[in-house]
Amino acid sequence: MRAIFVMMKCEMGQAYRVAQDAADTVEQLSELYSISGQYDLLGKFYLAPEEDIGRFVTERLQTIGGVKDTYTLIAFNAFSPG
Repeated sequence: MRAIFVMMKCEMGQAYRVAQDAADTVEQLSELYSISGQYDLLGKFYLAPEEDIGRFVTERLQTIGGVKDTYTLIAFNAFSPG
């Protein structure tokens, strides 16, 4: 599994509805946070190695009602204490 992080900018007043929609319908979602700043939500998603990141973001996340913009970060490695 590969981890990607996606920041989502939502229509005004829609961040919590978008978050609930994503939590209810996107099986690849691991964690979703409401955040401050330029974007409203930050999601961590785990994709199968054969899953196309571009298609996942454009066809699965950008099509959620209320999502205006996304910014995707691809993780290379995960590090843990100890």
